Amino acid sequence: MGETQKKEKKKIGLTTKIFIALLAGAVFGIILCYAVPSGHIKDDIIVEGVLYVVGQGFIKLMKMLVVPLVFCSLVCGSMSIGDTKKLGTVGARTLIFYLATTALAVTVALSVGNLINPGVGLDMSTIKTNAASVETMKATSLTDTLLNIIPDNPINSLASGEMLQIIVFALIIGVILAKLGERAETVANFFSQFNDIMMEMTMMIMALAPIGVFCLISRTFANIGFSAFVPLAKYMIGVLIALAIQCFGVYQILLKIFTGLNPLKFIKKFFPVMAFAFSTATSNATIPLSIDTLTKKVGVSKKISSFTIPLGATINMDGTSIMQGVAVVFAAQAFGIHLSMTDYITVIGTATLASIGTAGVPSVGLVTLTMVFNSVGLPVEAIGLIMGIDRILDMTRTAVNITGDAVCTTIVAHQNKALDKNVFYAEEN
Repeated sequence: MGETQKKEKKKIGLTTKIFIALLAGAVFGIILCYAVPSGHIKDDIIVEGVLYVVGQGFIKLMKMLVVPLVFCSLVCGSMSIGDTKKLGTVGARTLIFYLATTALAVTVALSVGNLINPGVGLDMSTIKTNAASVETMKATSLTDTLLNIIPDNPINSLASGEMLQIIVFALIIGVILAKLGERAETVANFFSQFNDIMMEMTMMIMALAPIGVFCLISRTFANIGFSAFVPLAKYMIGVLIALAIQCFGVYQILLKIFTGLNPLKFIKKFFPVMAFAFSTATSNATIPLSIDTLTKKVGVSKKISSFTIPLGATINMDGTSIMQGVAVVFAAQAFGIHLSMTDYITVIGTATLASIGTAGVPSVGLVTLTMVFNSVGLPVEAIGLIMGIDRILDMTRTAVNITGDAVCTTIVAHQNKALDKNVFYAEEN
């Protein structure tokens, strides 16, 4: 019993360490920004040297896990589901849920944007523009989006990290392995054992999380400070309010309606993953921790989570869609452009489709935002206005993205009788 308590203590210890590192990093970054004068030691050695190298090194370690872990866990997940009909049901439900929540997210964002009017009366001269580095992105047609899901070279998809293509290839292999049974036992065992290796590697790398989180947050605050926020305060507040409504309102209501689980308990159990996603600002790096937390603390079967979480990290970008919705209202008001109801409906549709296939990496929302702006004729230069403060919002919307993935996974697991409520309601020591 003593050993079990020791293990529990150690597990809780890591969660607490990540949260402490988050707060300590923010404080250290603000001190660096305001109390330490600029110079070679601060700028080159501390901020862009130690903090940058350690922080990015940690993100690279997490990304290193993503492709092999997702591939193996999906093969194992689809192999254990076995039945193609059941797999199709899980997939269809997941897709419908993700698309519905994304459309809801954009609607929430446009409503909040029109309530607080973030771009009205804005003095454009006070805002530093980064328009030069804005990448433009052309809209991909629905047919191309669907065709791009099928890999023409699966090895190339694995090498370049094309998540949707990896998911399709892994699912096909898993279904075939289930169908062949004993004839392909050796290959099935290989994937199962390699999956165990990747989970063990995840735990090893997660032990470094507090250090990585501290460095990532410190560098963000050391570079941004508070001065960049002032002219865009209303825009930031608008995005944060919409994100909060989606995360703590929409998701939790859906969780309660579809599963009957206690939303507060869910947030408490999943909060460490949200804090981790906030610090790394990448959905993909959070995949291993999400799957692990949903299995051990929420009671979701790995058969479901190993399929829905990687899929969600690729196509469920509600946080990003919220930023795009508020940004559309902000840009229209700042440049004095009137948007009709048809324009708003176009934004909802474009932002929902833009979220599919978007890479789960930092600041990708700014790239897809050009597509949304183009759809209603807004000047792409407006994106340059919000680039300076986007890092903080990017971190927040990533936390919302992965919470949406987790809620969807829990609902789909409940519908497929793959949710152990005893694990969810078990008290943590």
